Amino acid sequence: MRIVFATNNQHKLEEIRSILGSQFQVLSLSDIGCHEDIPETGQTLEDNATMKAQYIYDKYHVNCFADDTGLEVDALGGAPGVYSARYASLFDSNGNANEAKPKDHDSEANMDCLLRKLGNNNNRKARFRTVIALIIEGKVTTFEGIVEGNIIQERRGGEGFGYDPIFQPEGYDKTFAELGVDTKNHISHRARAVAKLYDYLNDK
Repeated sequence: MRIVFATNNQHKLEEIRSILGSQFQVLSLSDIGCHEDIPETGQTLEDNATMKAQYIYDKYHVNCFADDTGLEVDALGGAPGVYSARYASLFDSNGNANEAKPKDHDSEANMDCLLRKLGNNNNRKARFRTVIALIIEGKVTTFEGIVEGNIIQERRGGEGFGYDPIFQPEGYDKTFAELGVDTKNHISHRARAVAKLYDYLNDK
């Protein structure tokens, strides 16, 4: 089955392809000639995932899915949440709200900002949440994956991406960036959402 994953993020693409396996031909946005910025202006992860998938389906008329992921930290009231990819750019050097246009995907700056905001707070509980929106023949279906864990005090590990070096999943003494791709692909938020997607596609 051919299906488009609405991303050009190579890390995400490799992770999804590994989880879905060879029976699915997962195409990226560049594979279908899509190089424009797709709007992500929703207020929730569900909004953004659906918005991206709908954009691709309406323009390219292909079965597709899109995801959005957020890190939700209890002590920060669920932040950064839907703003996880551009968290650092929401604040200026003094920690005040920044009115400038947000810059996405600066992982080092995002982790620095998060650790500063948490400071010495003993409540380090957090979770990663992924929402996938699938569109097949115009029908939208969503799937959610959650993994609980904690934010550690400093970065550990060299694998993974995003906030992986500071997130330690429940039941493990290593961060996502230390566990290795194979282990992460079995237990991560994205893996759990994709497992639901996989079951749904296999039932069709």
